[in-house]
Amino acid sequence: MTEDNSGSNQRPALSDGQLYRLAWAFYLLLAIAGVLWIGVRERTIPSRLFFDPEAVLLDFALGVAVAALLLLVWQLVDRFVPLARELEERLRIAIGPLEPSEAIGLALLSGFSEELFFRGAVQGSWGWPLAAALFAAVHTGGERSMWLWTAFAALSGVVFGLLTVWTGNLLAAILGHILFNLVNLYRLTKRHEGDPTSAA
Repeated sequence: MTEDNSGSNQRPALSDGQLYRLAWAFYLLLAIAGVLWIGVRERTIPSRLFFDPEAVLLDFALGVAVAALLLLVWQLVDRFVPLARELEERLRIAIGPLEPSEAIGLALLSGFSEELFFRGAVQGSWGWPLAAALFAAVHTGGERSMWLWTAFAALSGVVFGLLTVWTGNLLAAILGHILFNLVNLYRLTKRHEGDPTSAA
């Protein structure tokens, strides 16, 4: 028999795999919405939106550099802002254990679909400031620690938005977003594996 000492105000946790499946459904719908939006606006899905054949290597390098920069900023936030540890713990519990293939799949899908929708569709229609604001708005929650997530998402949205303006396509932003998500999913998953309370 076990007791729940988590407090009466905590919501029940999702079962293992449930959040993962919900995330896949959400990101697939987001990608479809982005494709439809761009298709209606452009009358097609132009390949130039995704990459410039003459600048692929530069865009790859920029994507890696931006991911490294955002990861460095987050490491500094995690070190000096106590709220960041609370946020990571909430995300770790919500995500639960992930297999490496699941983490890779989720990072690929989330990075691609969010950039397609927010930078490809929203920014292409209404500009990067509104796209960054909407991107921050979907990364939010009621708890105080989630405000930090919203603030960091706003920063990331500005960075990815300006990167898209500079390169003229989504490749660098997509790659940077995927790498950032992949590293953080790996960190959270490894932390979950090392947590003795995660064992049944």
